Formats: sequence, structure tokens, C-alpha cells
Amino acid sequence: MTELESFRHAATELLGQRGFTSDPELVEPWLTDWRGRYTGKAVGMASPASTREVAMFVRLCAEHQVPIVPQGGNSGMSGGATPDESGASVVLSLRRMDAIRDFDRAARQITCDAGVILQTLHEKVEAEGLRFPLTLGGKGSATIGGLISTNAGGTQVLRHGTMRAQVLGIEAVLADGAIFSSLVPLKKDNRGFDLKQLLIGSEGTLGIVTAATLRLLPAIGERRVAWIGLPSISAARQLLLHCEETAGEALEGFEVLPAHCLQSVLAHLPDARSPLSGEHAWHALVELVETAEGADKLDGLVETVFAGAMERGLVEDAVIATSETQAEAFWQLRDSIAPAERAIGPAMQHDISVPVARMAEFVETVSPQVEDRFPGTRAIGFGHLGDGNIHFHVLAPRGATRGKWEASEGKAISAYVYNRVTEFGGSISAEHGIGQVKREELARLGDPVSLALMRSIKRTLDPLGILNPGKLVPLAPQPATP
Repeated sequence: MTELESFRHAATELLGQRGFTSDPELVEPWLTDWRGRYTGKAVGMASPASTREVAMFVRLCAEHQVPIVPQGGNSGMSGGATPDESGASVVLSLRRMDAIRDFDRAARQITCDAGVILQTLHEKVEAEGLRFPLTLGGKGSATIGGLISTNAGGTQVLRHGTMRAQVLGIEAVLADGAIFSSLVPLKKDNRGFDLKQLLIGSEGTLGIVTAATLRLLPAIGERRVAWIGLPSISAARQLLLHCEETAGEALEGFEVLPAHCLQSVLAHLPDARSPLSGEHAWHALVELVETAEGADKLDGLVETVFAGAMERGLVEDAVIATSETQAEAFWQLRDSIAPAERAIGPAMQHDISVPVARMAEFVETVSPQVEDRFPGTRAIGFGHLGDGNIHFHVLAPRGATRGKWEASEGKAISAYVYNRVTEFGGSISAEHGIGQVKREELARLGDPVSLALMRSIKRTLDPLGILNPGKLVPLAPQPATP
């Protein structure tokens, strides 16, 4: 029996036929990332049903030195949950671990397994009059473990922060199979480093998240969603400042998109309609909310906010959704931008952030620079204006071949965009993680001290290098050949 056959036999003995498979037909669907950029190979796929099984399986992998690629909903945007082409790794799926372990309504806390789907979590807590304050377009497939591992953001970061702000406690399996358990949340705990924060956003390179305790908030009693036409993204910035000043904590979301994005979505969704009758260079989607106790104040607040904005000449036109159906239709327009742009043709998609005060400047300055430097391209920026997170897409010239263009000119475009982001004091990854797609750019542009610390932590916690190798942490530079 070969070493590989020995490992597969031991894995099947450990997890059973349901818990481990090397059947190509069952494994193959999970070997390509959501964007279709990366396709790898694997020894097999493990699907443990408990943290104990995860721990035992990781110990088995350490014994045989088989690399592990943790995977949740496989909906990541940076290739962070896809194995390489060597076929030496095993995919570790957390999807069977989908239990709600504890739900404390009074404390507004819920403890759940890593494989719980975000939409399922929303439905569970909403039935009890609460809500989990993080959502995104892929909520029907994204898992809690994946969201934690990538420190996901979404459309409510402006008010509530990223996934990091929602995690009160965490459980994870480390590279040697030890279980790190810190699920009980404490308001004060000064027993050294906050280790759960180290695991959040580590993309499975330091440990495998198996469960988490999350904070919940009172359910929204009422909300008002407005679609606003604007002359520029700079005008949107002024409107944001006005909304923050007048609406305060009621401001739940503030998204911006150029006319091109709206037209792309209208062409992509057959039943979609533009919220406004006129043409506008830019659009903003603004949501104000109140709890049930403060719901009677919301209409007055909305009138104050938007009447003030009109008086100050901050908007060209606006409409407020008159029903939940219409409000959801507005949000569907925003959530459909990525697939609509992808349907047009090849594009280099950049999830970046710059200081909030400079987001408008970045889009207005860098977009024409990209188009001048790379003739035939179209640069568009949209996203979360309130937290400086720009989804900066560069569309390929007409006639470009998908796959070939990204691998050739696309790489030069991304390098140029990331150079400009760095010059603006920003980050090359705002909410999608580094994964495979940005690892080399992080090595090129990252702070040397920070990179050295990351490598040191990785070596300490994963000395065999078996946890999600080739992701997030850039490899150390090779010594020069004498």
C-alpha cells in the first residue's frame, strides 16, 4: 500500500464513507473557485460532522504531512479555498457542521457551527425578533466559518463593522489537532493576547474555524430605502456627510454606483426598471432604519434628511421606496452589479479600500488614468462609500478573449491599480481576502515588517505548513544565487 493509499484508508476509517471520499465525481465540483479562475486537484474531500472529527482528521493529516484546504460555501472571491494543481492536498469541507449550538435571546448571542449558511442564520434569529448585522450578495451559500476566515464585510459595514466586529467568541482546530476553545464571550478579559482576533481573517492558514459565538441586534422595526441621482461621486461624498450628520445611527447603508453599472444591471435583469426617470452620472442607495421602539420617528427623520439634502442642492432627483418589495428591488439592482458586469465580458475586478475622505478623489483620478494607459478599457468604481471600500472594475476592450486577456494585459492593469491604491495609502484587499489571487501583490507592496511578522506567526502555528498552503501569507524571498 502506498503512502497515499494508506492515508485515504485511514481517513475513511476515521470519518466513514460519508465523511471522506476520493470519488472524482463527488470531489470535482469543489475544486474550482467561484469565479472560475482556479481549478486544482485533491487527494480527496473530508466532510467531518463535529469539531472532534476535525481535530482527529487534522492530526491524521499532520502525521502523513498532507496539506489541508479548508472550505465553507466555496463562494470566496480570491481563490482562497481552492487546492493547487499538485493533487497533494485534501479539501476539508465544513458544510456538514451546520448546527446551532446555543441561542441566548436575552443576551443577544448565538453560537453556531462553522458550516451554518448566512441566510439560514438570518432566518433563525429574525424569527426571534433579532438580526445578525452582516449581509452580502452570496448569503445563500456563504458560511459563518468562511465569513470569519476572510473577515467579510458587506453592505452594513458603515454602521456595524466587518465580521471581526460581530465575533464574540471562537473555536478552532490548530495545525497539530489541538482545539482552541474561546466561545464564551467576556466583556473584559486581559489574560494576554486576544487570540481569536488572530484567527479572524487568517483564511485558514493558522487554524480551522469550527464554531463561533456571534453578537445579535434588535430586529429592524422600520426602514426607508432611497434611490438618489447625483452629478458626481464627489457629490455623493457630500451627501454622505450630510446623512451622517443628520441621521446619525439610523444610517444603515450608503452605496454608490455610476450610470454604467445601472445600465449593465438593467440589461442583465429582464424585469428590472430604473428607479428614476432621468439620466444621472452617479447614483446612491441609502438606507435608514429604526427599531420597533423608534419606528414612529423614522418618517420624520427621513423628511429631515432628504429635504435638507434637496435644499442644499446635494441631489438631482430621489425616490423613496413605498414598500418592502420596492426596497428589495432597489437592493437587487445594487447586488446584481458584479454578475451584470461579468456578463458583458472579461474584466479585472479589484476589491480595494482607500481612506474614506479620498475615495471620490481616487475614482475620479485613477479611472481616466487607467483608461488612458490601457486603451479600449473602461474603469468603473462602485461600492461602500461610507467605509472607503471600492469595487474597482476594469472592463476589457471589445473583442477581448476571456481568460487570455486577464492573463496578459489584465495582470499589468491590476499591478497599476494596486500601485495607485498604495500611493493613496489604501489596501489592496478590503473585504475579499488575499487568497491566491493577491498573494504576490501583497509580497510586492506589503510592509516588510508586517510581512515578516506574518511569516513568523505562520511558521510558529503551522510548522509543517499544512494549513491552506499557498494562500494569504506570501512566501519568503529566495536568497540570491551567488
